[in-house]
Amino acid sequence: MANIQRALISVSDKTGVVAFAKGLASLGIEILSTGGTAKLLREQGIQVREVSEVTGFPEMLDGRVKTLHPLIHGAILAKRSDPRHRQQMAQHEILPIDLVAINLYPFEQTVSREDCTFEEAIENIDIGGPAMIRSASKNFADVTVLIDPADYDPILQELRTRQGEVAEGTNLRLAQKAFRHTARYDVLISTYLMECKSEGEPPEISFQPSSAFPLLFHLGLEKVQDLRYGENPHQMAAFYRESAPGQPSLATSVKRQGKELSFNNLLDLDAALNCALEFQEPAAIIIKHNNPCGVAVAESLVEAYRKARSTDPVSAFGGVVGLNRMVDEAMAQELASTFLEAVIAPSFSSEALATLSVRKDLRLLETGLWPENPQAQQEWDMKRVRGGMVVQDRDTGTLDEARLKVVSKRIPTEKEMQALRFAWKVVKHIKSNAILLARPDQTVGIGAGQMSRVDSVKIAMMKAHLPTAGTVMASDAFFPFRDGIDEAAKAGVTAVIQPGGSVRDTEVIEAVDQHGMTMVFTGMRHFKH
Repeated sequence: MANIQRALISVSDKTGVVAFAKGLASLGIEILSTGGTAKLLREQGIQVREVSEVTGFPEMLDGRVKTLHPLIHGAILAKRSDPRHRQQMAQHEILPIDLVAINLYPFEQTVSREDCTFEEAIENIDIGGPAMIRSASKNFADVTVLIDPADYDPILQELRTRQGEVAEGTNLRLAQKAFRHTARYDVLISTYLMECKSEGEPPEISFQPSSAFPLLFHLGLEKVQDLRYGENPHQMAAFYRESAPGQPSLATSVKRQGKELSFNNLLDLDAALNCALEFQEPAAIIIKHNNPCGVAVAESLVEAYRKARSTDPVSAFGGVVGLNRMVDEAMAQELASTFLEAVIAPSFSSEALATLSVRKDLRLLETGLWPENPQAQQEWDMKRVRGGMVVQDRDTGTLDEARLKVVSKRIPTEKEMQALRFAWKVVKHIKSNAILLARPDQTVGIGAGQMSRVDSVKIAMMKAHLPTAGTVMASDAFFPFRDGIDEAAKAGVTAVIQPGGSVRDTEVIEAVDQHGMTMVFTGMRHFKH
């Protein structure tokens, strides 16, 4: 491509723009600009020509119209190698613009403010900026487009080493980045407007998060990293981050040490984090293959972890741990005593990091402090199917005490109710069909992912490394037959919590009464496919 002779700079984010413009000017490149950018550059002694001088039109409509003009877009879009384009440029006295440095009105930052009004949001929708970015990106063979201040210095260096030229390969890379940028910008705006509604006459527009599903579902995802492989070594994989992820989350966590995260690590860490979010008291969760193999609460995090590990010490080997408190040195020593793949927690003390540094491969993820009620954040749960996607809101359902219904002759004791509440929090994080045997503060036996519910009961009993007598049982969905109750009675289970709703509920309740057990219906199911 020919030497860059003319650049247009118009940025909301002024980071690095003065040094960049000075670098361009030192190479003899003419600079066009608008509004606040032009004012800043002039104040720094940089010679600038206003876009309005080129177009013959002033900025108008409160700045809504600045660069939307053929003398600007013709200068960007013209193909320098096309004789007809050059002839038309000469006919209309259009001088080419060879470099465009643009970043957009801060829509995302504006709407993320709690006090943002609808009017402010609308005025922060950039029109001219995306149009120029798209024009320059389309014509990347002749025009360099910059949307990221991080690219200013590399481009200046390339201009100096290539005698005022930018390689076409560089321009292609920058155009790809620019189109990703405008696509994400449009997704943010579209998502915001989909969550707005009009009220009154004349309409008054307000922003209210909606539970309705949009007609078009946009996924504005940004790649965080390529992964070594997917679930299996022959599969490729990558990790993507949402445009505005909630906290705490994997996307906003910081890795403090350890090997690169794998596809399976990420799934298990997410499962561990989601289960840990259920508890206010110190809690420890051990995950294996996306299922809890031990969960416990206690007065201290160390004690909670020991109790969680004792549920199934064999499965805990090589597991992923989720904790809801800062990891101190004592907790770190306990973690270091077991081979683990990864740990996720709000934070790690410096002493804990020093202790765990001997486990160089152990991945440590720090989420940062948790908000008061992180489960209240609305999120979409998405699963890919061939040819499409199914979308639901995340299962943040908790036990509604008002809907609890004791259906057995015997009423649960306070200790049994405490255990049932604990078990209900955990069972929704186990793959269906899910059965959990528990005490008030720890899991005892877990049966996960079976095709029949009675088999899950048997597996929960088989997997129990602790005494099952006196435990309670939680089921993520109703019992279709009494056989699950009969098996639980053999293990010494005294109380059951389940949704209810089977056509054989009467038969199941009779079994509970015959065994002297007690049972509570929740009216809520927790399938996890």
